[in-house]
Amino acid sequence: MVNIRKLNCGADVVMEHIPSVKSTCVGIWVKAGSVNENGKNYGISHFIEHMTFKGTPTRSARQIAEEIDRIGGQINAFTGKEATCYYVKTLDSNIEPAVEVLFDIFFHSSYDPVEMEREKQVVYEEINMHDDSPEDDVSDTFYEAVFKDHPLGTEILGTKEILATLTPEDPRKYVRKNYTVDNVLVSVAGSFDEERILELFERYFRELSTVKQQPVTYPETYEPGFIFKERDIEQAHICMGVPGMRLEDDLYYARHVVNGILGGSMSSRLFQHIREEKGMAYSVYSYISSYTRDGFFSIYAGVGQDRLEETIGCIREELAFLKKEGITEEEFFASKEQLKSSTIFGLESVSGRMASNGKTYLLLGRIYTPEETLDQISAVTMEEIVQAIEEITDLERYSASATGRNVIDLKKVIQA
Repeated sequence: MVNIRKLNCGADVVMEHIPSVKSTCVGIWVKAGSVNENGKNYGISHFIEHMTFKGTPTRSARQIAEEIDRIGGQINAFTGKEATCYYVKTLDSNIEPAVEVLFDIFFHSSYDPVEMEREKQVVYEEINMHDDSPEDDVSDTFYEAVFKDHPLGTEILGTKEILATLTPEDPRKYVRKNYTVDNVLVSVAGSFDEERILELFERYFRELSTVKQQPVTYPETYEPGFIFKERDIEQAHICMGVPGMRLEDDLYYARHVVNGILGGSMSSRLFQHIREEKGMAYSVYSYISSYTRDGFFSIYAGVGQDRLEETIGCIREELAFLKKEGITEEEFFASKEQLKSSTIFGLESVSGRMASNGKTYLLLGRIYTPEETLDQISAVTMEEIVQAIEEITDLERYSASATGRNVIDLKKVIQA
């Protein structure tokens, strides 16, 4: 059972006690990610995540790592479009020293100028590694095609040019503005004493500011976008899809059921048609990315340079067939079961519970229990499936990105 408490400072604590385990995961969630950035500081959310581990007035980066290793723990962080999470996982007997380190780096990061310049080089290499992956590159370019100049369309890593201009005051200013009581919560899952851990959090959270963050605006209009990057690589890569798949609406699970049938598994239609029957691609799949007020459904494929148009044609065929014939009862049942399984598999660890509870409460203001989620999936109807199919198969609303040697007119090929 999930218990939600409010600290004296006003910050929320989301706790799920799981007595059958001997480990605990504690995550500090911040409602700040790349959507909070602008043209002058793209990448700063992710860079702050890196700098958090580079030392405090009382601990060096090496000491942070050694203290966590000494108790057999794991400490890490990740940055998304709408949130950042700093977390530590440890045995329940080592919660206090683990939390002490986690809160020290969260509240007291030094942003030492020398360390900042050194860490910029690390992030530059991360950007290089990302750019060297055509699959990652075409996916990020698809964001740009869909969301244009809105921060949702920018890369979480930022750019080398903007990162190079950051000074120690820039992350401090960003933290003061966004790491506020109304924007931060703690999520805990595993084995722990609730009252004792609340005492710890009360001690550390006295330092949070109560300044309110400015609300984030999201795109209000949409026009399909098409971007082709010419690159001398072995394969061509395509990412095409349609926006509008936000986190919380009536068709959320219906869309995921359709996604599973179209391209979400090895038995899916796209995989069987494009890979198994035609041998055109090693990797082909569809997926949904959802945010609080926007999102998208997308199809990806990596194919031979001379087969890109043919592959898009096969995708169009599958979308047309889906729109005309719908899905079978057997597919409907199987996709629901797959969706239920993947949901539960992701919650069978204390890290998964911490992440699910923290993100959901931070972004949506409530918790969905596993039972509620399974019930919602079971409740999906064929009528909702028909509505979801109408959205997913509307090629006139599709955007696309591609990369390869042979440039093609994506709009013409997709909307032919």
